[in-house]
Amino acid sequence: MTVSNVRILVVDDEPAIRKLLRVGLTSEGYAVLEAINARDAISQVAEKRPDLILLDLGLPDMAGHDLLAKWRSDALELPIIILSSRTDETGIVKALELGADDYVTKPFGMKELAARMRVALRHRLQQQGERPIFKTGDLSVDLVKRIVKVADKEVKLSPKEYDILRILVQYAGRVITHQHLLNKIWDGSTDVQYLRVYVRQLRQKIERTPEQPQYITTETGVGYRLREAEQ
Repeated sequence: MTVSNVRILVVDDEPAIRKLLRVGLTSEGYAVLEAINARDAISQVAEKRPDLILLDLGLPDMAGHDLLAKWRSDALELPIIILSSRTDETGIVKALELGADDYVTKPFGMKELAARMRVALRHRLQQQGERPIFKTGDLSVDLVKRIVKVADKEVKLSPKEYDILRILVQYAGRVITHQHLLNKIWDGSTDVQYLRVYVRQLRQKIERTPEQPQYITTETGVGYRLREAEQ
């Protein structure tokens, strides 16, 4: 799929945001569709079949979360990236738990948005399941042999540290919420502070400078993101 064949549906009731996205994405070669409310968005998804949706949570006729939940309950598998205010951490987390692929906060830069879109589109094109060997920078993770290396030197991880890294690898480039990690690793039976302890230990083992991580970055109030795999 080339960029010129990719249709992006922008769902936002603010004309200025739609214009910004239309101009920016068109200049990148994308075809841009627009919807000003949920009803229009539902119709465009059914009729125009976009490849990716940029969804604002504050729509006039339906809460963005409800629209997102409807689409996911209808088994719509298109990548959906949330457009959100910088202060709405709770709304972002809820959207990710409902099945959004990623988010950007307003005001956002086009380069950041384009990068998020590329990651989301790639994930949807890839076959389901984990890649046998993941590499980014000096970090490599063999998901079959469960071997983690940094600069070709094997790193010993505890089972919980490895499980955290494995899940982040599976969704590399995308943000994973605290709650998703807690549910997957501890069945939701512990709290986020416990998770932070393990992430800190993991960074001590794989990061050159744990206080300034280059692999596992923190999405404040939301979760963590692992640096995207090298192509």
